[in-house]
Amino acid sequence: MARLLVVVPSETDPPARLGDWLRAAGLELDERHLGTGDALPADLSGHDGLLVLGGPQSSLDPEDVAPELVGVRELLRQAIAADAPTLGICLGAQLMAQAGGGTVRVAVDGPEVGASLVAKRDAADGDPLFGPLPLSPDVVQWHHDEIAQLPTGATLLASSPRYPHQAFRLGWHGYALQFHIETDPDVVRRWAHSDPVGVASTPLDAATVAERAAVVHPDLEEVWAPFAARFADLVRARARAAA
Repeated sequence: MARLLVVVPSETDPPARLGDWLRAAGLELDERHLGTGDALPADLSGHDGLLVLGGPQSSLDPEDVAPELVGVRELLRQAIAADAPTLGICLGAQLMAQAGGGTVRVAVDGPEVGASLVAKRDAADGDPLFGPLPLSPDVVQWHHDEIAQLPTGATLLASSPRYPHQAFRLGWHGYALQFHIETDPDVVRRWAHSDPVGVASTPLDAATVAERAAVVHPDLEEVWAPFAARFADLVRARARAAA
């Protein structure tokens, strides 16, 4: 069975439904929960792909503030160099952008929070993972930083009016999503009630932000569960090639 290394920087953002979709697609998940003290491997040997999730840490945090991210950055650099199947989500996407030579900054237009839409770019039509997506898929946004500059050679796959770098591909098998697809309503509800600064950037209260996000979760599953299965295809293909 193809084996995916899943890095969970914070228990506030578990694999949740994304983990279920990937298991249903035939992957074995090796979850490393950094907030509970799990150690990261030194390299990706023994794994056929890498998933890095989000968390309240900032990719701008220095090593002494977020030492748990040092090993994550190294694994992302290795994955990019090997063009291994990789998926970075929110914080994971920002770390991936930095590992590839791009830049991240504090979001110039403030936090982007709650249920939203992103728009596919023209290059997405020919992409094996993004091509089948609808033109403007539903997502959940929850970030205080933004990807300011993509790595050289990256392909922009999705944008939004406030923050243009919503999704990109690096190489042929590395994908980064500034937004969230893994959440369930309970996860977003906890975020809404624990992030008053983020909620204050919207015209809504925490309960309404959470309620509106809950409404779009069936649509999220319809669109992004097949996306997860297509990513799993990349991981399985690498496992077959290694065998």
